[in-house]
Amino acid sequence: MSIARFMRGESPVIPLIKTRMPEPQRLMPVLEQVLYSGYVAQGEKVELFERSFESFVGAGHSLSVNSGTAALHIALILAGVKPGSEVISTALTAEPTNVAIKMAGARIRYADIDRQTLNINPASIRQNISDATSAIMVVDYAGVPVDIEGIQEISRNSGLPVIHDAAHSLGSRYRGRRAGCHFPLTAFSFQAIKHITTIDGGILQVADKSEYDRGKLIRWFGIDRNRTRLENNIQLQGYKYHMNNVNAAIGIVQLQDAEWIIDRHIDNGQYFDRALCGVPGVQVLNYYDGSEPSYWLYSVLVDDRDGLERKLAEHGISSSVLHRRNDLHDYLNDFRQELPVLDDVYPRLLHLPCGWWVGAKERDQIVDVIRSGW
Repeated sequence: MSIARFMRGESPVIPLIKTRMPEPQRLMPVLEQVLYSGYVAQGEKVELFERSFESFVGAGHSLSVNSGTAALHIALILAGVKPGSEVISTALTAEPTNVAIKMAGARIRYADIDRQTLNINPASIRQNISDATSAIMVVDYAGVPVDIEGIQEISRNSGLPVIHDAAHSLGSRYRGRRAGCHFPLTAFSFQAIKHITTIDGGILQVADKSEYDRGKLIRWFGIDRNRTRLENNIQLQGYKYHMNNVNAAIGIVQLQDAEWIIDRHIDNGQYFDRALCGVPGVQVLNYYDGSEPSYWLYSVLVDDRDGLERKLAEHGISSSVLHRRNDLHDYLNDFRQELPVLDDVYPRLLHLPCGWWVGAKERDQIVDVIRSGW
């Protein structure tokens, strides 16, 4: 496929991201049942989806919401983040990670990244802790787990809560345990292009039951849904962040395929780890010991990124840096910090397709194009 075809808006042969839906014969009867049940708001399907997700993760309590951003906002509130305080975060992420911090009224202080994984660097986190710091936000960028033990140690020593943004890393593991098991608050996204989707939605995985119960109040205007409206007495700020039965019904069916979908991503990612290692002009990432990425995207650092992106496009392969580093947004840049590692790697960062839609033929084609030079 030529650049001209891309400019005309035609789809690549191998897209970078893609929405997956279960087969109609499996999904539509479930949806039809909900849509014509007479009750499409938050109800039994939401409850079933939450309990099913708890089983998938293997720990904690699942609080479903209408977006991953809502999950992050509730997490920040539960963590005690107050207006005027600071949250340490990463600039290499999708914008909602840091927009949520601003929603909580806090300021963002960026830590630099680890050039081996592209994730937030624990050493830089330590350097950025101040009396104003109220929490630490960490992101499994592109599905690669953060330095979990290093960040847990910082939390223990500093007393600072950690919010884990696992929007990219559904199904990833650290020492055999899935994302959602390692920190008190973990946010997942089910937006359209994630490993699984509920069209839009998310879950906050909460380790502590009392905090989970408080999160349920925040999710629904501060109202306790186990009491009648006349029995309620709102005592905290809440929001309209709940998930409905329609989205939850899609999520229930999607979860049935989650293992297969994630395994496809992992198989492709591990293939690229092997096949691209040592290719001139390409640097593959290294992962922390015990980490098992779920490869939402496959990230590489390359020489002449624009040249390789053009070469891939000529062969119908979509690739992109995808995310604008967040400190380039005026609203998300509170302290104008220097981030030398991010400065060095960002111009070389490129994401390749490695999702469930990439088969053996497609991944061989991607590798062959890269190995042929650009």
